[in-house]
Amino acid sequence: MNTSITSPASAAATPAATPVQFTPSGTDTDSPWHEGEIHMQKLVGVDARMAEVGKRVLRDHLIEQHRQFYPQLPFAVFGAVDDNGDVWATLRANHPGFLHSPDPYQLAVNIPRDPNDPADAGMDDSKAIGMIGIELHTRRRNRLNGTVTRSSDDGFAIRVGHSYGNCPQYIQLRNFEFTRDPMAVVSSKNKLHADWESTLNDQAHAMIAAADTFFVATYLDRPGEKREVDVSHRGGKPGFVRIDANGSLTIPDFAGNLFFNTLGNIIANPKAGLVFTDFANGDVLQITGDADVIIDGPEIAAFQGAERLWRVFPRKVVLRKAALPIRWRDQTDGASPNSLLTGDWETAERKVAAMQNAITWKNLKITRIVKENRIIKSFHLEPLDGTGTLPYKAGQHLPIRVTVPGHDKPLIRTYTLSSSPSDNRYRISVKREGVVSSYLHDHLAEGDVIEARAPAGDFSIDANAKRPAVLIAGGIGITPMISMLRHIVYEGLRTRGFRPTWLFYAARTREDRAFDDELVELVKAAQGSIRLVRVLADPTDAEPRRDYEASGHIDMNLLRSLLPFDDFDFYLCGPPPFMQAMYDGLRGLNITDTRIHAEAFGPASLQRRHDSQPDLPELAPASSTETKVDFSSSGQSTIWKPVDGKTLLELAEDAGLAPEASCRGGNCGTCRTKILQGNVTYKTRPSAKTAPDEALICCAVPAATEDDSNEPLVLEL
Repeated sequence: MNTSITSPASAAATPAATPVQFTPSGTDTDSPWHEGEIHMQKLVGVDARMAEVGKRVLRDHLIEQHRQFYPQLPFAVFGAVDDNGDVWATLRANHPGFLHSPDPYQLAVNIPRDPNDPADAGMDDSKAIGMIGIELHTRRRNRLNGTVTRSSDDGFAIRVGHSYGNCPQYIQLRNFEFTRDPMAVVSSKNKLHADWESTLNDQAHAMIAAADTFFVATYLDRPGEKREVDVSHRGGKPGFVRIDANGSLTIPDFAGNLFFNTLGNIIANPKAGLVFTDFANGDVLQITGDADVIIDGPEIAAFQGAERLWRVFPRKVVLRKAALPIRWRDQTDGASPNSLLTGDWETAERKVAAMQNAITWKNLKITRIVKENRIIKSFHLEPLDGTGTLPYKAGQHLPIRVTVPGHDKPLIRTYTLSSSPSDNRYRISVKREGVVSSYLHDHLAEGDVIEARAPAGDFSIDANAKRPAVLIAGGIGITPMISMLRHIVYEGLRTRGFRPTWLFYAARTREDRAFDDELVELVKAAQGSIRLVRVLADPTDAEPRRDYEASGHIDMNLLRSLLPFDDFDFYLCGPPPFMQAMYDGLRGLNITDTRIHAEAFGPASLQRRHDSQPDLPELAPASSTETKVDFSSSGQSTIWKPVDGKTLLELAEDAGLAPEASCRGGNCGTCRTKILQGNVTYKTRPSAKTAPDEALICCAVPAATEDDSNEPLVLEL
C-alpha cells in the first residue's frame, strides 16, 4: 500500500499548456469561500456574485429536504486524506437507509471499515471528510463536508461543516441492484502499481477510456488547522478524460455552479484523488496524485463546451476488482443532455491540428446542399483531409477560393457562416447574385471541393452577456443572425442561462425568406428567451401570426412599439441602404454607437457617427506627393499618384499582381498585407482589424510623411 511513483508534475500535456500560478497568503477570508476558490471566481469575474451566493447556500446543517434525501441512497462517494497527506476518493454502497440524519447537524453512515480501500485510512475519528450523495436514477445530488465521529468499526457519523445542494448536470441515468450482502467485506488483493505503464495499464486505460463519469476528492488546510475535504462528480461523453503520453490525465472543465470547490482547492493545494467505477461489474479504480489547472490554450478553444482544463499526475493507483456489492444499468435514453452538448478529444485534436495551418488554404468537401429559398442555397462543408474545422465565432465569415471557367485566376469571396461554432462543421448560405455565387449555385454539387481559409471577421456576439440583444436582419443579412441564434441557444442550454434576444427579420415576400423552420425550432429551444418578429413588405398569400408578425418595413416605430423599455445591444446585417437606415434611426433614438454592431457588405461601408472616443486616433492624411511603392515578394515597383486616388490593391493589380481580396471595403480582412517599410492611411476607417505592421490594401493609400521624404512604401507582395 505504500509503494508510490513520482510523476513529472511539470510535464505538460501540450506545449501551450500553462498552469494557473497561485500562492495562498496563509490568512483566512471573511467569505464563505477560501482564497483558492475566490481566485478562480475572480478569473471569470463572478467573485462578488459568489460572495453573496455563498452566504445563502452554504449551511452548517442539513435542511429537512436533505435529511429525507440521504436515506434513499444505495451508495455515496467519500473523500478522505491518509496519514501521508494523499487524498483518496471512494464509493461505498449499502441498502437504502444506511445514511440517516439523527439531527440537522449529523449524518450517520452505516458502513463497516474496509482495509482494502485506501480511503479508509482517512476515516478515523476526528478526521476531515467530504461526501457527495448522488441518486443516479433521478440525477439528484447533494454535498457536504465535515468531521468524522467514530465509536466503532461498523460505522461513523459526520459532523456537518458545510452542506449544500448541487445541480443535475452531466449525470447519466442508471438503475441499480445489489448482487451480494453489502455489509460483508470482500477479501481482495489491491493492485498498487509503481509503474503506470505496467500490467495495470490495459485495465486502467480501458476503464478510463470508457468512463462517462468519475468522482474527484480534493482538500485544503485552512488557517487554524481546519481541514476541508470536498468531493465532486464529473461527467461527459465516454472518453472525456484523456490519458496523456506521460501518464497524466487531462479533464475538460464544463459550465458549472461557479463555486470552484474542486479547482479552487487544486490551485491552493495541488493534490487530487479520482475514483472510476465499472458500473457493470463493480470494479473500482482509485488514483491519487498531483494536479494543476489550465485556463488558456488551443485545446480549450478546440474542445466543445470546455471552459478550462485540469490535469492529474498519478502517484498511486489502486484497482479493486468487483469491490462494490452494487451494479448499475444505463437507462434507455439516459444520457445527460448537458454531456451531449460537449465535445470529445478526437474532434478537439483534429481542430488543434487544423490550427497549425490556419493561414493556409484548405480543401473543403461539400457534404450537403440545401435550397433555402428560390435564391439562397446552403453549402455544408467539411475538411477533405479529415482534420477538424477551426474554432470560430458566431457571425464570422469564411473566405473561399474557386476557379471559375473563363477567369484566368481563382476568385476569392467571403460568405458569412450560418452555422454555429458548436456545429463542428461549416455552413455558408449563399444568395445568387454574382459570378462566384452563380457558379456555386449552378455548377457545384455534393462531393465537390472548394478552397477556404480560416474564418475571420469582427462581427460576433457574446452569447453569455446579460444585456438583451436585438438582431435586425434584412434579406440575406439573416445569415450571421442564424449563426448567432444557434450559438445563443447552444450556450443557453449548456450554461442553463439564455441571453434574452429579439430577432427582427425583414423580407419582401414569404417566398423570399430563408430558414423558416429552423428559426421556429430555435425559438422553441430557447424556452421563451428568443422573440421572433418576421416582417413582410408584401404579405400577399401570407397569414398573420402564422407567417409573419408585422407588414411593411422595419423602422423605429416598429421597434419602439414592440421592444420593452430596456438597455439593448443591437446587431445589424442587410443591404447597405437598409443598414444605414437602421443605424441612423437608432442613433436618432440616442442609442450609442458602441451599442450598434453591424456587418457591412461590399465597399459601401456603413457610415458611422462615433461617440466621443479620445483613445481612437485620427486617421493620418494621405500623401500629397507621388510615392514609390515596392512589392518585395514579386520584385516589382510602381508609382502611386495622388491625382489618381487609387488604392494599393488597384495599384498592385495594375502592376500585374493578383493579391487576395474580396470585399474591397475594409470589412472582411482578406487583403491584409504586411508593411515592411513606410505607413498607410485610409479615407474611411475600415472595420476589419489589423496589426500595426499590416495594411488593408483594398482601401489603403500611402500616408504623408512628417519630413516630406521620398522614402518608398514597401509591401510584402
